[in-house]
Amino acid sequence: MKKAIWMTSSIFTLFLIWVIAYAVIDHPIILPLPNQVFLAIISIFTTKISLTAIGLTIFRLLISISLSAFLGIVFGVISGFKSRIALFLKPYITILRTIPVISIVVILLILFGLRLTPYLITFLMVFPIIYTGVLEGFHQMDKELLDVYKLEQHDWKLALKYIYFPMIKKYVLLSFLQSFGLGIKVLVMAEYLAQSRNSIGNAIYLAKINIQYDFVFAWTIVLIIFSFMIEFGIHKYQLKINLD
Repeated sequence: MKKAIWMTSSIFTLFLIWVIAYAVIDHPIILPLPNQVFLAIISIFTTKISLTAIGLTIFRLLISISLSAFLGIVFGVISGFKSRIALFLKPYITILRTIPVISIVVILLILFGLRLTPYLITFLMVFPIIYTGVLEGFHQMDKELLDVYKLEQHDWKLALKYIYFPMIKKYVLLSFLQSFGLGIKVLVMAEYLAQSRNSIGNAIYLAKINIQYDFVFAWTIVLIIFSFMIEFGIHKYQLKINLD
């Protein structure tokens, strides 16, 4: 109950700051009122072109994350078994996790053009998360249980199926959920810069150049809601892991 009160107070405070800022700026085009943004949100969810943009952005996100998950799991498992591979990949993972996203986006735009860049940048940002999650799962395994299994069984396929995968599953799923939060932010930014047709990023770009700032705020709130849903899913899954 107390958490709900604090959350509600936080939202109300943000709303109050918005109203005060509107009164200070006194320019409805630059900073629209909350009710104008609310109407823009309704328009987004009732307009075919906006729904198409949402659908295609989610499609791009799923494609990129699916590829990241597949390769992240494959290379994570290989690195879990072969420490030399993990050491070999470590500099690349570190570079991907530390280099500014905008730098990679610009480089990809130069090398691969507008169409592929949103997919590639999302993949490059998400892959390290899933790879690291799988590798962390290997590091947290029960070594005694593995030693006992190795004494009784010698089939590596059975070991993967009944020992390794069940042990790393929760780490893989958690990193998979976390990748959605980062993935959507990176993807929309890439769509904005690449001006990808039928995308949330392009919708924000068009709203900006057409001075429809109520729609810029509306799309931002839609993305925030999406991110909150992801965070909620991560929180619920973490609670489930702790209970298990």
